[in-house]
Formats: sequence, C-alpha cells, structure tokens
Amino acid sequence: MDAGTARTKKAALLSLLQEQESLLVAFSGGVDSSFLLAAAKEALGKGAHAATAVSFIHPSNEIDQANRIAHFLGVHHVQFHSRETSLEAFLANSKERCYYCKKSLFRQLFEIAKELGLHAVAHGANQDDLGDYRPGFRAAEEAGAIAPLMNVGLTKEEIRFLSREMGLPTWNKPSDACLASRIPYGTPVTPERTGQVDQAERFLREKGFKIARVRHHGTVARIEIAPGDIAGFLDEGLRKEVVATLRKIGFEHVALDLEGYVTGKMNRVLELDG
Repeated sequence: MDAGTARTKKAALLSLLQEQESLLVAFSGGVDSSFLLAAAKEALGKGAHAATAVSFIHPSNEIDQANRIAHFLGVHHVQFHSRETSLEAFLANSKERCYYCKKSLFRQLFEIAKELGLHAVAHGANQDDLGDYRPGFRAAEEAGAIAPLMNVGLTKEEIRFLSREMGLPTWNKPSDACLASRIPYGTPVTPERTGQVDQAERFLREKGFKIARVRHHGTVARIEIAPGDIAGFLDEGLRKEVVATLRKIGFEHVALDLEGYVTGKMNRVLELDG
C-alpha cells in the first residue's frame, strides 16, 4: 500500500463529502463506517450525523461499539429499531436476503434524514467489497444512498491506515457482519438462532479470539477463527470449555473449521449454484 495514494484518496473523499452539505451515515461502528463518519465530521462538522440499526440480527457488542465511537467523535447519533425482522422475504434467508434487509433499512434511513433535514444518506462500502456477492448494494443504489469510500477507490487496507493516522480506535478492528450471515441460505433467520450465535461468539471473544465466527448448521456449530489461532484452540482445557459452553447455548455438536476464517465463505454455495 502506498501512503501517499491513500492520503490523496482521503483528500478526494473530504472534497466529495463537503459537496453534500449535510449527511446521515449508516453507522455500524465497524472499520469502514467509523472512518466514513470521522471523515464526514472533518468535512461537515455538525452537518455529519450517524444512525445505527438495532434488531436481533446485530451483534450486541457492535451496538455498544457504535455508541462509543459516535461519542468519541462527538457526532449526533440516532439508534432506531430496524424493520427487516418483520419481513418474510428476509427471514426466509434466500440469496437475496441482504437486498430485502437493505431495502427496508435505507427506507428508514431516508425517513430519519428527512426528519433531521439532511441532504444525503451514505454507507461505508469500500472498493474491496466489489469482490464479493453483495445484493445490498443494489438496494442502496435504488434508494439513492451514496458510497463515498467506494467512489474514491479506498480499499480496506487504506482505510485501516488512514484510520490509524486519525487516531480511530477501530483501525485494527476485525471485520464483522450481521448475525444472519452466520446462517446458511435457505435456513430461516430466527431470534433463537442469531441469539445462539451472538452468545457463542461473545464467549470466544472473551477467550481472546479477536476473529471468531460461529456458523449455525442446525445442531452443529462450525467455528471459524484466524488460521494462526487454530493450534492454540486445540489446547485440551480450552477445547473442553468451548464444547461445554456451546452445548449449554444449545448446540449438540461443535466443529472447528480447519481452513480458518475467510470472508464471504458462506457465499461459496452461490458459486456452486452458478
């Protein structure tokens, strides 16, 4: 990565944001949306606002993180209960799940922006996101939301570098996604399933695994962690504790994915279908 190129892209981003006059950022508290919000605050001052969706598909730690970052940046922050969990098309968990979710989400975000008198709604998609299946992008475009990070060509590596320069505590935060992404396509999304995933992942983070995904395969929990953590995971005491805890949560069987965590892994079934 070239630092000069990253800074040039940030300058272009600030210029683009200044054109908006005021902005509502779809804010999860992750690396990308935190950087976008910080840049919006730098470009627009009090014209930058944040909105965070709350429902049973969002990890509990992400909501807390969003609150902390918004407070850290001194940005007006709205939390709202999102409506995707009332949509049968979303809960059915087809490959278009994210489209139905984001279509509903951006409708609410634009309602909030209108109430606040804001000119635009933005989300934190970056250049690297183009390499995965992301039907939510289509919903965002249809709604009229902008993707400033993508528009100026910022990659995840550049966003982390610039976030560190800006002193953002999220610069090295692992990527995350909604809890519905842990459930295979075709298996309905339910509060029970996402709750089990949330509890299991929170436990693994407490045990020191910064990257931890628990994929919900019915009675089986398939754990994905960073490849470098796999050897330590097999410590007998830790292994037994993980199995006992996840069984209490509701899983009958606990499996470790020997490949380790790979982003977008649940979308591989779509490549096979294609």
